[in-house]
Amino acid sequence: MKRHTVTILVVLLVALGQMSIHAQNPQAASTHPAAQQKAEPAAPTKINPAKEADIRKLLNITGAKTIATQTMDAMLKNIKPALVGSLPPGDYREKLIELFFEKFHAKANPQLLVDMVVPIYDKHLSHEEIKALIQFYETPLGKKTLSALPVIATESREAGEKWGAALGQDCMREVLAEHPDLAHAMEAAGKSAP
Repeated sequence: MKRHTVTILVVLLVALGQMSIHAQNPQAASTHPAAQQKAEPAAPTKINPAKEADIRKLLNITGAKTIATQTMDAMLKNIKPALVGSLPPGDYREKLIELFFEKFHAKANPQLLVDMVVPIYDKHLSHEEIKALIQFYETPLGKKTLSALPVIATESREAGEKWGAALGQDCMREVLAEHPDLAHAMEAAGKSAP
């Protein structure tokens, strides 16, 4: 489950990163090779039909399409401030961003992302491994794992953020205590800032 979520994230980050580059430099949009191609799925590779069916079954069991939709929605929500910051200010900006998101949602088909990861699963997992994963995820423990992993991931991320923030604050306090000259310079800079 984690592997296909990461794959989906990478695909979306690349696509949204290209969009951000083109928003910052509109001339690059017309000359960049990626801008000259329509968003189309990669050419299908030859996969054993039985294995492909099992990969698709595994992706269905693990909720790949739902995860793709949730990931796209979360990424679009997170990228909006970056998009706003990358465009010059003006009355047009909100309308442009609104229309972009409408267009993106109209064209975004999570099934295409699922189709793109099928060859990746084929490449990295044997048919027997795919069958074993299906068997596992159809057990009570597998079902519980699928329902618990998103909560575990969220709570782990939150715990890591709190830990990192506390560690960062402790380290900064120690550095400033060890280097009073830097502490005074920081205070002076803060007083002179608007």
